[in-house]
Amino acid sequence: MIIRCWGARGSIPVSGPEYIKYGGDTTCLEIRTEGGEVIIVDAGTGIRKLGNQLLAEKRTRYHLIFTHAHWDHILGLPFFKPIYRKETSMRMFGCPFAQVSVKKMISRIMNHPNFPVDWADVPAQISYQEFCDGSFTIDSVSIVPILTSHPDPGIGYKFVENGKGFVFLTDNELGYQHPGGLPYQDYRDFSSGVDLLWHDAEFTAEDYQTKKRWGHSVYTDALNLALEARVKKFGLFHHNPERTDSAVDALEENCRQIIGQSPIPLECFAVYEGMEISL
Repeated sequence: MIIRCWGARGSIPVSGPEYIKYGGDTTCLEIRTEGGEVIIVDAGTGIRKLGNQLLAEKRTRYHLIFTHAHWDHILGLPFFKPIYRKETSMRMFGCPFAQVSVKKMISRIMNHPNFPVDWADVPAQISYQEFCDGSFTIDSVSIVPILTSHPDPGIGYKFVENGKGFVFLTDNELGYQHPGGLPYQDYRDFSSGVDLLWHDAEFTAEDYQTKKRWGHSVYTDALNLALEARVKKFGLFHHNPERTDSAVDALEENCRQIIGQSPIPLECFAVYEGMEISL
């Protein structure tokens, strides 16, 4: 299983010299299975560049999984070039978010007057598979969902292939249990012992004083989860749009200092656009 990050930014895309290292595109991951299937997680602005790469590889079959319906996780889809090709075959997976089906969630971002192309006119062959619980499989990858603690609840995922596990928990507030969300220990148990965990780390403790219940975690809470779950590698994800490269570096360094004072071994890093990890 190969995990690639095409967008690690949270809330809104950003640009400028202060965002070069970690990137400014919003959430989009690519997972390549051992058999070469392409799993895409979320359609933030990072999906645009992913689409260009997939076209260059002449790939036509994709599986797109959504975590939730907030704009920064879906607004790149209209610029994903493969959907404008009739040879493209794509399955979309997700729980009905905020009482809206996956198809309707996508359709409304491409309706007039908001976009010049209507979703109904997209030529790609698209199918929809909705779920809210229970695992499913794509190629050799087993995928286990978990409800996240977030306004208009979303879903986190555990991807397992050949005994290796990757947990992705973005937009998950560990300091507050939203309606539909789960207690902290459930996320700890869900992540227990996995090879790789990427978790929402948008806020500092200072940020959180005015942003509690916004649906995002303090980075040290995410780090504590990784330590308690005894994961092997931990990535800070969903970087605040105000957080410059140097500021993200500082969070990463602080996490490493905390780990250095702990008896629990853990490799920690801030996820950046273009990062690739093989499990």
